[in-house]
Amino acid sequence: MSSATRQSTRDAYTVVGAGAIGGTLAHSLARAGHPVRVIDTDTAHVAAVQAHGLTLDRGGERSSVAVEAATPDALDGPLHRVLLAVKAQATDAALDWIEPRLAPDGWVVSVQNGFNEDLIARRIGAERTVAAFVNIFADVIEPGVIRDGGAGALVIGEPGGAPVSARVRGLVADLTSWGPAESSDNVEGYLWAKAGFGAMLAATALADAPMAELIDRHAPAMDALAAEVFQVADALGVTLEAFDAFEPEAFRRGADPALRRAATGRLTAWLRTQPKDRSGIWRDLAVRRRPVEVTTHYADVFEQAERHGMATPVLRAVIAGLRELERDPGLMAESRLDALDRLATTATPVAASEPALAAPDASAAQKIRAHLAAHQDEMVADLAAYTSRESASDDPQALAECLAWLRDWLDTALGTEYTEEVRRSPGAADVVIRRYPGTGERPVLLLAHYDTVWPTGTLATWPFHREGDRITGPGVFDMKAGLVQAVWALRALEAAGLPRPACTLLLNGDEETGSLHSSETIVAEARESRAALVFEAAADGALKTARKGVGLFTLTVTGREAHAGLDPTAGASAVEELAHQILRLGALRDSAAGTSLNVGVIEGGTRSNVTAGRAVAHLDVRVATAAEQERIGAALAALRPVDPRTSLEVTGGWNRPVFERTEGVARLADLARDCAALLGEDLREAAVGGASDGNFVVAAGIPVLDGLGALGAGAHARSEHTTATGLVDRAALAAVILTALAGS
Repeated sequence: MSSATRQSTRDAYTVVGAGAIGGTLAHSLARAGHPVRVIDTDTAHVAAVQAHGLTLDRGGERSSVAVEAATPDALDGPLHRVLLAVKAQATDAALDWIEPRLAPDGWVVSVQNGFNEDLIARRIGAERTVAAFVNIFADVIEPGVIRDGGAGALVIGEPGGAPVSARVRGLVADLTSWGPAESSDNVEGYLWAKAGFGAMLAATALADAPMAELIDRHAPAMDALAAEVFQVADALGVTLEAFDAFEPEAFRRGADPALRRAATGRLTAWLRTQPKDRSGIWRDLAVRRRPVEVTTHYADVFEQAERHGMATPVLRAVIAGLRELERDPGLMAESRLDALDRLATTATPVAASEPALAAPDASAAQKIRAHLAAHQDEMVADLAAYTSRESASDDPQALAECLAWLRDWLDTALGTEYTEEVRRSPGAADVVIRRYPGTGERPVLLLAHYDTVWPTGTLATWPFHREGDRITGPGVFDMKAGLVQAVWALRALEAAGLPRPACTLLLNGDEETGSLHSSETIVAEARESRAALVFEAAADGALKTARKGVGLFTLTVTGREAHAGLDPTAGASAVEELAHQILRLGALRDSAAGTSLNVGVIEGGTRSNVTAGRAVAHLDVRVATAAEQERIGAALAALRPVDPRTSLEVTGGWNRPVFERTEGVARLADLARDCAALLGEDLREAAVGGASDGNFVVAAGIPVLDGLGALGAGAHARSEHTTATGLVDRAALAAVILTALAGS
């Protein structure tokens, strides 16, 4: 490659995601003479750009510029200056492509909606991350064509409020080809201000009418949405920044109503000047019929609200409404905003995590236990029938047959008063979500997985068996007994005439393989719930109130092959380099902090007389805190070869986030302990190294009780067992907890 070509590559802007925002910025940069390449997964869009250039439509007048365009599989890199403009929910997938191609001195700027900088920094390092606030009104109206929706705002800065750097100043100078780009050391203030404004725009997507009109007509809902977001920003110490015609200070809770109305008037007057009268969220639902990214945007808001004990009922209602419209956009109606107005005027700003959690009286608890004890043999029979349906994680047919049986069994056990969704992913087991009625607007999430580690055919040599109180068989402990107990807990409440909360029962089919296909669904359901009960097996009888986060990484070393005898100095040994790196990795362990790192599998080389050209190590990392997760991630990203003739590549990522004992988890554990006392039990807590789907839920800011499942031991081993009395005891505990939550 010539020096001129290298310089051109280094100067080029790579725009990943050539939709509304990315396409608009790519067009302006290319028009100003900057080398630009766009990367997009939409093959029709890429083909149109390759054939006709990238086109911007302004009021029917079109201009096109020639840019390099490719799908991700057609470009290898290296990447130096990356504008990341994909939907928020696609950020991780985009980084999977960017990370191995990003040059050591390269960087990525998040020209996206929502809060994405922390995720990017975790993947590629804070030093290679640039923060941005973008408020560009545009749409893709046909392959290769972006409609300009009018003037907007674009602010660039270093993450974490660091001083404006030379790279930021250079980027801003280039982006003035688009419009009024500027730099700031408070991009976070703009992002949180837009989160309030964006919540209002999201609400307008619940109806088919212009944004300005709906904001005017539904002031109570709009005011409440912005106020809910800004109370969280205040708790984080964020200084809000005004942009375009939006004045965030006027929408804080307690602001002067006259000032708020005046600010709303200026905002809606400005919106009416824009060519685009409906939001991109509305367009995704009504025109493109695809999931909206806004449900991802507010994950951070909900998480921080939960941590700071703040209620966000109106915002949660908007997100729930959008999820309904994702399934059926025909349900758009302004009556949805009328309902938001009513909610806004009746909801009081109390702490979301401070309900009155109190156990029921002792007589109710004993009534529940007595009912379950009388039906112990039926519970065992249900477990026997369930265990006789094999459900190995790697056997799609067995999983499908087991799930079909479960759905029929649930109909028999709990009746048919429910709504059901089945979430399917290619090559993965189905996730079934059943919503059962009860008290409260927000349900309690009941989590269970139906896959097991036991291969198909295990039952032939190890069938379900009961001997006295002891029960053995593949999956009885992890975690088929847990689901049986959850179902019988609900049955016991009905039989005793005791209240139960609205419950969402989620059955996951790929937990044992990392919940790679189901985790998004789990998190989405968690965010619509007020608490989650996970029916994984107990830890020697104890609840699990803390679990480690799990990272699965692969370190690949590329060296230079040569004849080890004839030319021993010509090669660069990947195996030798890997040995150096393994010693470095070992130094990352910190037992005091609860961090373990295991190099479990290594492979490399081809023959003993060939200097190894490639070597690979597979790592398992366990961390007890988010801080340790960040430290390990940064350390892996910072690995550099000892022998400069070799190169290193780290792939993989964090399979499950850390499950920390948050205040919400602690309060649920206190409630569970009180409920257990009514049953004559002394309930303990434990922190464990293994992970579960509860890790995803806690990381989303929702309190969790884990380990409510089977009493016994032997997970993943032929010693796996539970007990008949344990079925009764744990089902009774779950039932008492549920009826307590129904009354909170």
